[in-house]
Amino acid sequence: MCYHFRMLCVIPRPRAVLPAAALAALVAGGCSAFDSIPRGAESVTQVFSGPTPAEAAEMALDEYNPDNRFRGVQLLSNADFGGNEPYMRLYVDAVTDADAGVRWAGVRALGRHGNPEHVEMIVGRLNDKDTLVRAEAARALQRLHDPAAVDALIRSTEPDIEPEPSVRAEAAHALGQYAQTRVVQALIERLDDPSLAVNRNTLEALTTLTGQDFKYDRRAWLDWADGAGNLFAAKRPYTYPVFARDKNLLEWLPFMSPPPNEAESTPVGMMPDGAS
Repeated sequence: MCYHFRMLCVIPRPRAVLPAAALAALVAGGCSAFDSIPRGAESVTQVFSGPTPAEAAEMALDEYNPDNRFRGVQLLSNADFGGNEPYMRLYVDAVTDADAGVRWAGVRALGRHGNPEHVEMIVGRLNDKDTLVRAEAARALQRLHDPAAVDALIRSTEPDIEPEPSVRAEAAHALGQYAQTRVVQALIERLDDPSLAVNRNTLEALTTLTGQDFKYDRRAWLDWADGAGNLFAAKRPYTYPVFARDKNLLEWLPFMSPPPNEAESTPVGMMPDGAS
């Protein structure tokens, strides 16, 4: 536990001697660097290892503490083994949790580890009362392919239905994987959205679907669509946005894992030719 007094952080005496570099990194990180030290840690490796899978699962099942459920789901879903079946059941339960943060974590976990059978429950979160949950649902649907999501995604790009620009922008991007005429028509309409983020993702989706680029000129897009025999003759492969960041201070240490950066990929469930 850290005690704050006149901006000073008093760190309890460690039970084991840390290498100077590790100790310096921890001190540089402030009190927060010690917030998640495992109980009873006696070595540097234990200090940085975090909760075990069993402990994380126990946290995810804590019916009395939504903060624990949130953290447990996050820890499990961020792990390489997070897609194993027992954990998938935890994510499914989290999607309908009473706490918005837990729902967000559950949707995010299904976006990373789920498959098309989870699309329906994620689509349901596009109507969530919490903005962050709706945005995460739209992002998750960028990673999972199921034409059953198209209608809901189109609705989520409409300002009269979805007031939050970040949700509309993520939904517009997700539509870029569905080669359907109604999708192109809906995206052309969204080019006049008042949000620049929505405009940008809409144009990217249209360019991916058609191979054309008429910028933000709705009339040019409409004229081309009216005269094109096959809207998708020059379609490009759709890939979802991935997480990437540089190493933080602690990750430069030799025993630390690198950032959990992802490789570019296509949505789970999409046919090799990109057919919807």
